[in-house]
Amino acid sequence: MSFEIKKAAVLGSGVMGSAIAAHLAGCGVQVLMLDIVPFDNMLSDDEKARKDTDPAVRNKLAKQSLAAAMKVKKPTPVFYSPKDAKLITLGNFDDDMEKIGDCDWIIEVVVERMDIKKQVLGQVAKHRRKGSIVTTNTSGLSVSEMVADLDAEFKAHWMGTHFFNPVRHMKLLELIGHPDTKKEVLDFMAAFCAEDLGKGVIWAKDTPNFIANRIGVYGIMATFKLMQEMDYRIDEVDTITGPPMGRPKTATFKTADLVGLDTLHHVAMTCYDMCPDDPEREIFKPPKFYNEMVEKKWLGFKTRGGFYKKEGKKRLVLDWKKMEYVDATRPSFDATNETRGLDSTEAKVKHISAAKDRAGELAWKLMASSLIYTASLIPEISDTILEVDNGMKWGFNHKLGPFEGWDALGVRESVERMESEGMTVPESVKKMLADGNESFYKEEDEIRYQYDLVNGKYLAIDADKRIFTIKKADEDLEVESNSNATLWDVGDGVAMLEFHTKMNALDDEIIEMMNTSMEIVDEEFEGLIIANQANNFCVGANIFVVMLGAQAKAWDKLEATERKWQQTFMDLKYFHKPVVAAPAGMALGGGCEVVMHAQAVQAYAETYMGLVEVGVGLIPGSGGCKELVLRMTEGIRGGAKPPILPFVLKAFEAAGTAKVALGAKEAMDMGFLRETDRITFNRDLHIHDAKQLVLGMAKAGFHPGREKLDIPAGGENAEAAFVVGIDQMYQSGWATDYDRVVGGRLAHVLAGGDVAEFTPLSEWHYLDLEREAFLGLLGEQRTMDRIQHMLNTGKPLRN
Repeated sequence: MSFEIKKAAVLGSGVMGSAIAAHLAGCGVQVLMLDIVPFDNMLSDDEKARKDTDPAVRNKLAKQSLAAAMKVKKPTPVFYSPKDAKLITLGNFDDDMEKIGDCDWIIEVVVERMDIKKQVLGQVAKHRRKGSIVTTNTSGLSVSEMVADLDAEFKAHWMGTHFFNPVRHMKLLELIGHPDTKKEVLDFMAAFCAEDLGKGVIWAKDTPNFIANRIGVYGIMATFKLMQEMDYRIDEVDTITGPPMGRPKTATFKTADLVGLDTLHHVAMTCYDMCPDDPEREIFKPPKFYNEMVEKKWLGFKTRGGFYKKEGKKRLVLDWKKMEYVDATRPSFDATNETRGLDSTEAKVKHISAAKDRAGELAWKLMASSLIYTASLIPEISDTILEVDNGMKWGFNHKLGPFEGWDALGVRESVERMESEGMTVPESVKKMLADGNESFYKEEDEIRYQYDLVNGKYLAIDADKRIFTIKKADEDLEVESNSNATLWDVGDGVAMLEFHTKMNALDDEIIEMMNTSMEIVDEEFEGLIIANQANNFCVGANIFVVMLGAQAKAWDKLEATERKWQQTFMDLKYFHKPVVAAPAGMALGGGCEVVMHAQAVQAYAETYMGLVEVGVGLIPGSGGCKELVLRMTEGIRGGAKPPILPFVLKAFEAAGTAKVALGAKEAMDMGFLRETDRITFNRDLHIHDAKQLVLGMAKAGFHPGREKLDIPAGGENAEAAFVVGIDQMYQSGWATDYDRVVGGRLAHVLAGGDVAEFTPLSEWHYLDLEREAFLGLLGEQRTMDRIQHMLNTGKPLRN
């Protein structure tokens, strides 16, 4: 039987339910989201009177949850685009449960109580169609117990799908099968969730809190215990347990504030209550100060105070002994400071665990206890160490999984130290060493192996041939390179241009490699991808170099350089073989311009695009203005003359406010991407998808078209309107005096210069205007001040 998911039902509209619904809708799945009919104490007197007949009242909880999800904007929105909400239909359990019969996938996301989950699943069994897949998003309850009373056909299509919050951003998805789940259901869901939803899938056993929460929460609770025993401040602990140990900057206590202390308390108590035979059970019992915080509703960011809180601009941290807030400090330790100069996470972990200061002492004890505990859980929670390592990397944002971290320490060396300090190392690890196996992972003949702690042998790790990893690429795949960019052969006749400067900032060497790449692709390849696997695609031009040129008053050189960049981008746009940009992370300023000049784009869903040059007192100078105007007006051709101001105004708003699109879909809404561009949700498959797009374009008989000569200008009337808007912003305090200057130059360019409305203009006409304005602003001292301030602080100067 083949499976397909076009429509899903999400049962429960709380924080997780609405986030799962938003993510599914963002990935193109139609969603039915249901919740209970509200109780009377949730309603006004007027609503109570209408409760029995008015759908608006009966669907109130689902409607409120959807509205709340749509309001979330920071750190990034729950929805990829507000338009995605149109794919979500709301309802309630009493009136609309029969509608799940039209759904391919039904996800239970109600409160974490076994009795309530069983009740809801009983209703699901009555209304679902046979063959539909049903899953639970429980964070730790028994998947098998939930359906103990349901029939065999239900169990055959039943499993756990544990998403992590925030759903859009957390890669991890734990899949938990039932003993009776059909293999084809398990295989389909693993592939669908990875490829269509962009998740990192791991297989967990049906044990309390599964894999990531069992180990991750143990680590947090063990940190609480060690902090008390060794007498550390909370901000001291976070200084140690963050990046120096290969963990995120949120470290331990900021992570707890993000998760919510009540949620963390629930997960810890689930382990404590449901794992009576766990030798480390007492670790999961929250300490007295933590229970007191939960009682006082000091729950973290959602209550504006947990382990940390802000009072105005002052950052406070909890003194856990006195239960009062004190000024947060920036603790300094030799060991943590020394890790900053180390290149790899492995080196940092090894260094801090061996250090003899207070940081090293805490890091070692925490790491050793966590490694021993994790190894002791094999095979209880998982048969393989790879699932565990991926779970901690994808679910808790650790740079290394536990067993990868143990390899970094040196397994034999660290085990000897553990035993010398009286720690009990699992027999499976000692047997591995006794048999002469020195690491949990090894690589032979380009095959990576993981050690099987259950059967005492190495197992080959299945490699997905679709995944191309730059850092592991063979040297013979390097086609050409210079110090700042490399052209790779990624197979099947496709080349890939990678930038590798700091933050992938553009400079002349990258531009030179773009031109070289086109020459090579012309002779040897079917097409070109512009991509990388760094955190950010490209943050723009190297403004330090630009500033030096302006300070030296090298205007002729700067003008020639700017013209060369413009010409290179135009050559990319009209290259006779396919050029596909594959951005991920930040694509700002010049990086955004690179993407906009590609013939097609395969964007990662989490691509943050924007023309942000006004923040440093400049305007887009390499075709960003031109591309915005062209895209906003490209429907106006053939003599049509609708009011043009609304079209070019959208371009002015995008460039003039320096707004950054928080995702690829929003980039489409803002015009940085076209509706015909494509989105990849799984970063691991990003380059593969871009390559397939290049090959498809080549096979279809690609032609780049010709330079546009008839872009309708907004003209002097549009420029006047823009200036009026800038002046109004200045009068209201939203714009500074120099914002008016920069905005005026931008207005002139986007309007097409001193021309009449609807004058047909060429792309090079706009490029000439861009170049003139860009160089003119470089001659302004206030622009120099903005650039210098950005270089010094990383923040824009409002002068």
